[in-house]
Amino acid sequence: VETAKSLIDREGDAYLSMDEEARLKVFKTVALSEKLSILKKDLADFHVTFDNWFSEKSLYPKQVDDALDTLKKDGYLYEKDGAWWLATTKNGDDKDRVVIRANGEPTYFCSDIAYVPNKEKRGYNKLIDIWGADHHGYIIRIHSAMKFLGYDPEDFEIMLLQMVTLLRDGQPVKMSKRTGQAVTLRELMDEVGSDAARYFFCSRTLDSQMDFDIDLAKKQSSDNPVYYIQYANARIHSLFAQAKEAGVKWGDWEKTDFTKLTEECELDLVKKMENYHMLIDGAAKERAPQRVAKYAYELAGLFHHFYRECRILGVEEGVTQARLGLITAVQHVLVHALSILGVSAPERM
Repeated sequence: VETAKSLIDREGDAYLSMDEEARLKVFKTVALSEKLSILKKDLADFHVTFDNWFSEKSLYPKQVDDALDTLKKDGYLYEKDGAWWLATTKNGDDKDRVVIRANGEPTYFCSDIAYVPNKEKRGYNKLIDIWGADHHGYIIRIHSAMKFLGYDPEDFEIMLLQMVTLLRDGQPVKMSKRTGQAVTLRELMDEVGSDAARYFFCSRTLDSQMDFDIDLAKKQSSDNPVYYIQYANARIHSLFAQAKEAGVKWGDWEKTDFTKLTEECELDLVKKMENYHMLIDGAAKERAPQRVAKYAYELAGLFHHFYRECRILGVEEGVTQARLGLITAVQHVLVHALSILGVSAPERM
């Protein structure tokens, strides 16, 4: 509706006298362009950047025809009842799958098949797709097509994403495809902010259903996990500001005597940070950002405990220097973890 109104404002009734087929072609082009611009803007504000935007249309006709010709030649694609079928039962599927309908129209599966060699020709050796959990049955089909085309299905990693339920006042927000009721990412960001949205989404595994508590995501208190983490960073900035005001400067790593750190809460922080690099490495290999989210929350909790238990100023100078070095390390790790999650690290809260 908004696109139509915008078109009327710009062009008036200029399209009324145009041939209907030509008019629809223009409308499709305009609508696609405007919606794609909105999508790119929303994702940019959500701190998601794509190096390449790929049009499915670019696969037609040549790349689709090339893939299908290969499958026909090797005997994996056959015609029956006017349609073209892929013999996926050869790889354990419960039935063969239609690739080209009897009316000549391709199925979604058709472009999925052609996209695999397209990626390979562009120099990629690993393909990762994120699908809705309701598409679980499609995995064996695409893996069958890959085998038939000579590719290793292990190079096509499919991650299944479960549903997200939005909660407001403890009750699910009603949404329906049939009635067109939905909450867009833009609307969610406008209400809770991109930081909270990103952290909440990153905090759960893809294959587990998620209840997104809108009220919790908006809270400016320690109940809200992303606020809790960001507040730890802001507290550290405040501590350094207080030290500067008192004329206290931290030296450097080489000159600081960290054996002064003997309190349990201090050592807990050191132990927590010791294997951070291994956690990041494992999270990347396992596609598990929730590990980083959990770690940042736990580290923030240890810092808040340290903040309550240990003074930095007004104690022996060596202890002050060691504790300033400790919170410097904590800050570096927290900011790094937040940056990996695409969440900001404000200096003040």
